[in-house]
Amino acid sequence: MTEANITGEPAGETALLQELAEHHHVAITFNGWDGTRREVSDETLKKVLGALGVATATREDLSQSLASARLQGWHQTLPGAVVVREHRSRTVPVHLPAGVHADVRIVLEDGSRRELEWPAVPGEELDVDGTLTGRTLIPLPEDLPLGWHRLEVTAGQRQAGTVLVVTPERLTTTAGLDRHRAWGLMAQLYSVRSSRSWGIGDLGDLADLAALSGGRHGAGFLLTNPLHAAEPVPPVEPSPYLPTTRRFFNPLYIRVEDIPEYGYLPGADRARVEEAARTFGAANHSAEKLDRNATYAAKLAALELIFAVPRSIARQQQFERFCTLEGKGLQDFALWCALSEKVPADDPQSQQIASPDSEWVREHRSAFTERSRFHQWLQWICDQQLETAQSAARSAGMEIGIVHDLAVGVHPAGADAWILRPVLAPGVSVGAPPDMFNQQGQDWSQPPWHPRRLADAGYLPYRDMLRTILRHAGGIRVDHILGLFRLWWIPQGSGPGDGAYVHFDHEALIGILVLEAQRAGAVVIGEDLGVFEPWVQEYLAERGVLGTSILWFEHGDAGPRPPAEYRKGALTSVNTHDLPPTAGYLAGEHVDLRESLGLLNRPVEEERAADAAARESVLELVRSAGLLPAGASGTDNVQQSVEALHSFILQSPSVLIGVALADAVGERRTQNQPGTGDEYPNWRIPLCGPDGKAVLLDDLPSNERFNSLADLLRDAI
Repeated sequence: MTEANITGEPAGETALLQELAEHHHVAITFNGWDGTRREVSDETLKKVLGALGVATATREDLSQSLASARLQGWHQTLPGAVVVREHRSRTVPVHLPAGVHADVRIVLEDGSRRELEWPAVPGEELDVDGTLTGRTLIPLPEDLPLGWHRLEVTAGQRQAGTVLVVTPERLTTTAGLDRHRAWGLMAQLYSVRSSRSWGIGDLGDLADLAALSGGRHGAGFLLTNPLHAAEPVPPVEPSPYLPTTRRFFNPLYIRVEDIPEYGYLPGADRARVEEAARTFGAANHSAEKLDRNATYAAKLAALELIFAVPRSIARQQQFERFCTLEGKGLQDFALWCALSEKVPADDPQSQQIASPDSEWVREHRSAFTERSRFHQWLQWICDQQLETAQSAARSAGMEIGIVHDLAVGVHPAGADAWILRPVLAPGVSVGAPPDMFNQQGQDWSQPPWHPRRLADAGYLPYRDMLRTILRHAGGIRVDHILGLFRLWWIPQGSGPGDGAYVHFDHEALIGILVLEAQRAGAVVIGEDLGVFEPWVQEYLAERGVLGTSILWFEHGDAGPRPPAEYRKGALTSVNTHDLPPTAGYLAGEHVDLRESLGLLNRPVEEERAADAAARESVLELVRSAGLLPAGASGTDNVQQSVEALHSFILQSPSVLIGVALADAVGERRTQNQPGTGDEYPNWRIPLCGPDGKAVLLDDLPSNERFNSLADLLRDAI
């Protein structure tokens, strides 16, 4: 398409806008959940392009922006980053004044250098802003080692460099699962309490749950909810999927008594901590809504006392090494925490601290040194207790161990939004268009990566986040992994349905994910549910990334799929945290809940009938497999039905089988109802049994329902 059509008439603004959108990888159409193809409005395209820094206000803006887009890359000597697969041929474009030759080298991660030859054949030439510029394609060696290298170009006084990342062709950490698949628990850690918890499940509980399920029941992994940090002080956001940062962890989960310096507290201080432990420990037996804020306030008070205890020489050296390892990222995060305690987001002074490099922050950074040190220390304690949990899992025989969950994005007023502002897109949030389960669409209130700026930053913020999460992990589940291919961007002030898909360089993002997981020895599970292009799952499988299969969502053209047709390279489970536990789902409680919250777009009678028919079609398959008696409704004997459904998915070839801890103890209430905020107590439901009474971790060894289901999985695997 050009600015003049074939008749010589100038192209319309819509045509110019759509071509401009395509240059910037913004989709101008999308397929709805019902299969209908829809066009993105001009207004939405302009707002999304504006978030990418593209001018579209006038026809002149459109023409100039389009002319610039057509020259994309020609203004840079080298691309912002180069990400390649190992053992593959690849060329990199170098842009220099026409006729200029250059010296090209690769500085490898280990410091060694590889000199490259400048091609003898001239490349393409183009007038760029009055300068005749040449594009020369430099072949890269196919034997480059995996890792983070640097490509450098020198031409006279001109020097340029870029990040060069060599990624695995395929992640190999799942190779052992082809010979011996694994089952594991899926748990919302905050809801899993023991007699030692302070009203909220903690990292000590994580270690014990891993030890129990792995050592006694042969589980191979334990998947937990995102453990990302929330606000540094109460009140905190309850959703683990709307964190303040995805790189660092939530001190709410610290087991206070497991910190070595706790044993050296002075008598009065220790008495205060013990009293807090008794007070909040009493809440472990409550089935009422969890109170994160009260627990966190009490833990922070205790942690401040422990922080003041002098550390041994060895412990202090360990702390210093941790701070050095995490570098500026940890420094900036800790500073944000310290500033946020003093300057709330709605305070007018917050405008002065808009970024780590603002003048006010530079002038006052030293005043927050000690408080920042406390927040760095909290992250060190989290790191140590996560290491202990993974060690407990592996010691119990788990071949994978703890699997962390990576949220899609972060809170728009959080630490990452502050620290990473240069590589995030302003004025938009990510979400999902309307679908059959969320008929009004979803706005997750999270700023997305800016694709070009992230690449220009060498993908280092993305890499550093992955490295921190994977340090003590056996695996990582990537929530909405489709977002590494494309994300639904919603302009501020628009509804979830008035968005557009923005495509990312998935070859780079998936490649880096696979590289960092390979180095950490971790498996990667992609939550690849929802609306996606068919080739996406094939691509993920090609790169060694496991997918996700949920029993209720596994449908083909002829209805529910038999388990033999499920994917081998997947984590298969009966349900997900966005649905009620199986006991509640079989009773249709999710429909009642959505109806009570006004989330349905059709009469509730129609919704109930459609839902009941869908469930019945699955149950009929289970009966035909001989796993449920003929005529069994699914709610006659709930424990029997839950075990039958898990026996059903065990007939799949999937290498990982997940069991929700809530299903194992007979819980009915859902942890999260998408599309709601305060209308439903999302992420605040404690683990309870079918009688509505709290179930503690201490109870699990003697819990007949739990043992029966866990042993069923152990014996089948």
